[in-house]
Amino acid sequence: MSPAAALPVALVTGFEAFGGDPVNPSWEIASRLEGWEIGDARGSSLAVVRAVRLPCVFGEALTALDQALETHRPVAVVALGLAGSRQDISVERIAINIDDARIPDNRGRQPVDEAVCPQAPAAYWSSLPIKAIVTALQDAGIAASVSQSAGTFVCNHVFFGLAHRLATRRPQIRGGFIHVPWPFGQATPGGQAAGLVDLEMAIEAIRIALQVTLTFGEGDLRRGAGAID
Repeated sequence: MSPAAALPVALVTGFEAFGGDPVNPSWEIASRLEGWEIGDARGSSLAVVRAVRLPCVFGEALTALDQALETHRPVAVVALGLAGSRQDISVERIAINIDDARIPDNRGRQPVDEAVCPQAPAAYWSSLPIKAIVTALQDAGIAASVSQSAGTFVCNHVFFGLAHRLATRRPQIRGGFIHVPWPFGQATPGGQAAGLVDLEMAIEAIRIALQVTLTFGEGDLRRGAGAID
């Protein structure tokens, strides 16, 4: 058994390409982190990353997530998704219990005003140290912010499903969702992306997010990171 095989697992998920796009940067980032060992300040390995690609499909995405959680029994989970209209790394604060699809998913499903998990609460807070992550990213020169909404499409579907599973089955595990933009200069449906991070910077951002998640301790930083609109 290799040392990496003996380490706990930090699960990172990304999505398949959606809506005719050639790639999805969330999966490009997650796949590049497969096998990376997360270390602490003393150089000790804390966990190894395992990357899982989720379908951009209501319901099926949570089935794939359940399989990944069962297979890897992770000590932390960071789910990634694309927010094509954003320019920075957006660490999500809250998952809401609603599917309200303005457009169909990759299998043509378009739920409207349906609960992600019936009988579950209306919302869950992320259990990641979101402000500590954003602060660490900004200190590293990476554009990042706390986001107050993960939308109501498949990204929020996975975020809420993950939060509900952790809260009801493994409350000691930290998990949450981070939206990434189209990397700077990448070809997109609207031309060349003009965001504030390129692919390598986005990969480094998720490395930092994982390190902070595993080393920060309980709670989070107390600093202003809200929004007025």
